[in-house]
Amino acid sequence: MVTKAGQQRGRTDAMDVYGLVRGEILACRIRPGTRLKIQDLCAQHDVSNGAVREALSRLASEGLVLFEPQKGYSAMPVSKQELLDLTEARIQIESLCIQLALKNRTVDWESAIVAAFYRLSKIPERSPGDNSQLNEQWSIAHSAFHHSLVAACPVMHLLRVRRHLFEQSERYRRFSVPLRRSDRDVEQEHLEIKDAVLAGDVGLSTGLIRDHLSRTTQILLDSGQLDEEESSRAFVLESAGAT
Repeated sequence: MVTKAGQQRGRTDAMDVYGLVRGEILACRIRPGTRLKIQDLCAQHDVSNGAVREALSRLASEGLVLFEPQKGYSAMPVSKQELLDLTEARIQIESLCIQLALKNRTVDWESAIVAAFYRLSKIPERSPGDNSQLNEQWSIAHSAFHHSLVAACPVMHLLRVRRHLFEQSERYRRFSVPLRRSDRDVEQEHLEIKDAVLAGDVGLSTGLIRDHLSRTTQILLDSGQLDEEESSRAFVLESAGAT
């Protein structure tokens, strides 16, 4: 018989594993397409089989983990089509949220944007120990800045969709960092977006958002890295089917 204490621990373990694996997937420390073996995760996190399955099921419902019958769980693969779809969805939702935020603007909202930009501008983008990786503190500040731009939007469902899309795009952003040309000035892009939003210029704000998001997408498309990822994924599936 499972006690209430045991049930509570199971839920806590599942949430812990969920948070840890989710963070690893979003940061690309678990590469897209990597098999997620339940027994390995149980041993790694010292939790039960049920806690791991619950965590992976939740991640699958969020689109970060793929479940395939007879094959099990894996980190969701990346693809050119998903990236294009994700980018266009983000552009449309971000633009709509900004438009609604501008109609609902307040001095507090404007002040929060200025503060979020200032904080972001003071944190190095690249990791001090590895210039090919994002600085985790910068990533947190970056997320906060983009959220500040839309925080006055009064439609909570739109904001939830926007947040989900932003998080889904994090894997692709991480992929793009070591591939990015040195002539891209991300801080200047953020400055221009901030100024346009604070000026209340809807057309310029949404145009700059489109350009900002599209640049990251184009870097990945030009690199050919997604082609390699898809080829690797196809090879893994063929190999699995042959055994």
